Amino acid sequence: MKILLITKRIPFPPNSGYPIVVYNTIKGLLQLGADITLFSLNPTKGRIDIEDIYDPIFEQIKYHTYDLDTDVNIWSAFFNIFTNESYNVSRYYSEDAARQLENVLRENAFDIIQFEGLFVVPYLDVVKANSNAKLIYRAHNIEFTLWERLSHSEKFLIRRKYLAFLAQRLKAYETDQINRFHQIFAISEPDRQSILRFGCEVPMSVFPVAIDLDKYKIDKTKTSFPTLFHLGAMDWRPNQEGLEWFLDDIWPDIEKLNKDLRFYIAGKNMQKHFFEYDSENLIVEGEVFDAVEFMNSKAIMIVPLISGTGMRVKIIEGMAMKKCIIATTTAAEGINCRHGHDILIADSADEFYRSILQCIINPKRWVEIGENARKTVENDHGVHLISGKMLKIYEELVQA
Repeated sequence: MKILLITKRIPFPPNSGYPIVVYNTIKGLLQLGADITLFSLNPTKGRIDIEDIYDPIFEQIKYHTYDLDTDVNIWSAFFNIFTNESYNVSRYYSEDAARQLENVLRENAFDIIQFEGLFVVPYLDVVKANSNAKLIYRAHNIEFTLWERLSHSEKFLIRRKYLAFLAQRLKAYETDQINRFHQIFAISEPDRQSILRFGCEVPMSVFPVAIDLDKYKIDKTKTSFPTLFHLGAMDWRPNQEGLEWFLDDIWPDIEKLNKDLRFYIAGKNMQKHFFEYDSENLIVEGEVFDAVEFMNSKAIMIVPLISGTGMRVKIIEGMAMKKCIIATTTAAEGINCRHGHDILIADSADEFYRSILQCIINPKRWVEIGENARKTVENDHGVHLISGKMLKIYEELVQA
């Protein structure tokens, strides 16, 4: 089975949500004998130097990359208003990248070509013109919903209207493209329902985030208590927004619960203003070298998202590490979890306070929830389970 994955960024190293999802897809399919080729855009922001990748998975695939400047430009954003294109999406398209992809398609015959997310869909026409492969679109989230929610929470009128405009353009683009593929992969059941409301008429399957459970080894002797932690990419606005809410409205009361309580904040591209919150009880670490080791050393994971769609990879990772996750309904969306069993759901300052309080007063509580969380991940998110199901669909498409 020859498979081409088209991605908006190089999924090496797998250090945040999107790369982790793609990386584990590659890893699982390779283990099943698939022949994988990767075509990745390499945006200027967060650019990856291929020479710096030392990973046995990378050595098993064929790869092609194209450096691309996707940064927001005020003038191009302004002139885009007078077109009918989505500015969010159009920034990821380059004629030179399209020509490079065209050459790859002319030199290779693929059975399956999978578009990893909306931002690489502008290359669909090139693929259709140069390949007879079966085409799959994997929706990592519902992009327009993210911007729609951001617009609702934005207080500045002009910015709120522009965010709503971007959301409308994204929705139109997603809706127009969705029926141009042979198969859709949604990352959660709520996302599948959203795509159906777009008028999707092609077959669709749900494939949640897959992780390699062997990577998540727990050593409780290294876990300190009482500790809270937040871990996520801090250049993603929903993470910024949610953490700011927690730090401003919730943390001051939490801090008073126990003089020994520590809250650790980590993640790549930590924004400068978060370091201003640093105190004796609140430690802002920035990017950590080993996310698994970081999670292992802490007890309770805080995920206060109030916007965003898709499935939060860091929650799945935290559950795999037997962490007690305290998260909003939005953050836990799409995960097969149950409040009070393998997660604690908190949507208000009071609910976060009470959830954290019960874990501090009764440590057995957070341990029990963490144990149940690991079982949930083992049942629903193992890379071997999900890759096997994915390959079966590939084979059915090719044989049809």
